[in-house]
Amino acid sequence: MEDFLLRIVPGLAEHWKGSRPEEIAQIERIAGRPLPPFYRWFLTRMGQSMGPLAYTTLDFSAQRVLTCYAEELVAPHPRFLLIGYDSDEMMPLHFFYDLDLPARADARVLRRHAEGGERHDPYETFRELLAYGALLSFRVGRMPQSCTALLVGDEPDILSYLDPVMDSLGFARPRFTGPCCGLYESRDAAMVCSKIPRDEPEAIMAFSLGGKDSGTLRKIMGSIATETSLKIKMIEWEPPL
Repeated sequence: MEDFLLRIVPGLAEHWKGSRPEEIAQIERIAGRPLPPFYRWFLTRMGQSMGPLAYTTLDFSAQRVLTCYAEELVAPHPRFLLIGYDSDEMMPLHFFYDLDLPARADARVLRRHAEGGERHDPYETFRELLAYGALLSFRVGRMPQSCTALLVGDEPDILSYLDPVMDSLGFARPRFTGPCCGLYESRDAAMVCSKIPRDEPEAIMAFSLGGKDSGTLRKIMGSIATETSLKIKMIEWEPPL
């Protein structure tokens, strides 16, 4: 993960800053159990500053987490641990770990109001949230042409069909993602795919694809459509064609 982020995000190594050990220990005491190994890595590397990877209205710093607990915005819970504060004034949905749903040395991430209520589970792990956002912002979103669409299959495991095609096209993909997140990069294009983790997974994934021109993107999508049983639906182009 570290090599992936340092390659994708310019200037990250010069600007990220980790938490103090005592802050990490205090968060672990609030959690009441060992922190997921990836979260400990994140706090060690970016617990004070995420540098250029930082979000506009989201604060994942250790100090913000500790302040929220100290000011009783949220109460300690044996299952849920606040990891990200949302400063949106209209509808703040903070990020929490669901520590009862570990995955790949990490844990399920959910969003909800501070006092509880309906939960939304956007990513299977915090690692996938960060990696997806980095590749989307610093590669896909900076390409001259991009598009968003849906991949629809006959079975829930969309990536088992998609991965071989992307491999054959020369895309590299990190090995730390699960069945709900696909990340692909090459010299001329990049792609991110995701779907909501569910107990009964759906046979659909949303994706964003960026490249040097529309011809490059059409070729990639054409390979997916002809070499797999996946269907591509609801394509939107940016800029519009």
